[in-house]
Amino acid sequence: MIDTLTSTVHMGTLQRAPLSPRPGQGETGKKVKAVALLSGGLDSTLAINVVKAQGIDVVALNFSTVFCLCNRSDSCKSEAKKVSEALGIPIKVLNITDSFLKIVKKPKHGYGKNMNPCIDCRINMFRMAGEYMREIEASFIITGEVLGQRPMSQRKIAMKTIEREAGLEGLVLRPLCAKHLEPTIPEKEGLVDREKLLSIKGRSRKEQMQLADVFEVKDYPCSAGGCLLTDPGFAFRIKELFNHDINCDVKDVSLLKVGRHLRLDDVTKAVVGRNDAENQRLETLAREDDALLYLADMTGPQCLARGNLTDENLQTAARLTAHFSKAREMPQVRVVVRRGGKESILEVPPADQSWVKERLIVRNK
Repeated sequence: MIDTLTSTVHMGTLQRAPLSPRPGQGETGKKVKAVALLSGGLDSTLAINVVKAQGIDVVALNFSTVFCLCNRSDSCKSEAKKVSEALGIPIKVLNITDSFLKIVKKPKHGYGKNMNPCIDCRINMFRMAGEYMREIEASFIITGEVLGQRPMSQRKIAMKTIEREAGLEGLVLRPLCAKHLEPTIPEKEGLVDREKLLSIKGRSRKEQMQLADVFEVKDYPCSAGGCLLTDPGFAFRIKELFNHDINCDVKDVSLLKVGRHLRLDDVTKAVVGRNDAENQRLETLAREDDALLYLADMTGPQCLARGNLTDENLQTAARLTAHFSKAREMPQVRVVVRRGGKESILEVPPADQSWVKERLIVRNK
């Protein structure tokens, strides 16, 4: 397989060989255009390189959601933009969290190992990509998928289901594993030279790394992708949230990524920050009817309380705030409660460890 890849993807073969009359051109001689799903990771970057080497114009499309593992300033969205700039191609970024959250709550094709609805996710993205493809008059879609790399969505039967339900049968080109699949419409019509596509398969990334050297792709992030829904800990948190509030929104899900979560009753939670960054994030995510709690006389964690904020639940949240601070051994601690633009002070004993352990929302507790 490696020898085949080396000969097929040799620098001279892909970058210097003259193009045949048809690949890269339509019937009228107009240059072919394709939409590439670009995550900013290695596979999608390589797929674009392989297709661009055939003289095809590529426009990148990046999807972002609250579930991205790299949801920071150096996020996959930022990496996708960097890749598009390096490749000299335009990019459109779409935040699809709202539509995707509905899918996560009730996926038609079920979940993977954790809470990842991979097939429904792909159908949703492919459908949007198809709409964009038609809007800009492109001829087909490019993805960096590799047959057998992901157990749920990158099997032949799953790939066919995704294409069919997205209305893109025969229009999704997977350059990295194309020779393991049936020829697509652009291949049959001669818009793409099938002989210059690849036959990578399975979960090993050796061949992608070899191909990265050929195209001089450096410092690639998220090489194996990254979705929080595949993380067992996060999956447990979101399942617990759905069990108590199936009507939760994006802010509720965003909150799952921050701090320690404790269940006070069926509708009430407390989230305690673990550092300054999380404390600040809790302030950003707070709603008008939430309560923010922090120590009155020393630095420490901030706590966000959401739900049925009775006096008893606020007392409990204050005790939790004290427990996770340096004041946990003190008999009484003063805690500020800020809610609806008003502040009050509660004097409470820190919660004890066994009580806290019972209420922590953690996997395998």
